[in-house]
Amino acid sequence: MRNRLILLPGWAFGEAALAPLRDALLERDSHLQVDILPLPDRAEPAEWLKSLDPQIPDGAWLAGWSLGGMLAARLAASRAERCRGLIGIASNLRFRSSEQWPTAMPAEIFDTFHQAFGLDPELTLKRFTLLVSRGAFDPKTLARQLQVSHAAMSPAALDAGLQLLAHLDNRDVLGAFAGPQLHLFAGRDALVPVAAADALQAEVPDVDIRIVDDASHGLPLEQPDTVARLMVRFMREGEDG
Repeated sequence: MRNRLILLPGWAFGEAALAPLRDALLERDSHLQVDILPLPDRAEPAEWLKSLDPQIPDGAWLAGWSLGGMLAARLAASRAERCRGLIGIASNLRFRSSEQWPTAMPAEIFDTFHQAFGLDPELTLKRFTLLVSRGAFDPKTLARQLQVSHAAMSPAALDAGLQLLAHLDNRDVLGAFAGPQLHLFAGRDALVPVAAADALQAEVPDVDIRIVDDASHGLPLEQPDTVARLMVRFMREGEDG
């Protein structure tokens, strides 16, 4: 399973958001088998990891975008040697800021967004799409691509995802995983501040971190070729090691 890679999308997005990245990965490594797992359509946050874990083959690489990366980190830590390696894409140790982890989305902004979603999910998703594309070279085009990549999830499941974004804290999780790790950040990310890259490196020194300077939070859809190049090179180095 060393040539198997599992991708997890970000909050509110489906497989289509990562399809360009999957295609770019396969162009660079035809021996790689890439599967995109949709986020669980479940209203209980505690059920998400339980639902994902049985779908992941032993020995596969795990990668995820944003919330998907946070979930991938927890899965990697729990699976230990059954996970070949971990790749996070625009994924923070905490999405919502706290006193212990200030390099994240300010708590008051996240809480306001969460409340707005409860009042008008459709409008809030549209605003979220604009935030994801902010900082891109062509934000309007990226926003249109993102808009048609939304997952067909119930509002209750989407709210469960927001609860996970509010409470997941992976500071101890990354240090507990002994396998190779690559964490990619976007230089113009409006949701995960680029300063989180240095903060993560200070928290977990023995991981590989790369910053794609001219990119938004929609990094895997905006620059799939760049992300694929960095991922494949890292995975090959991991196999050689």
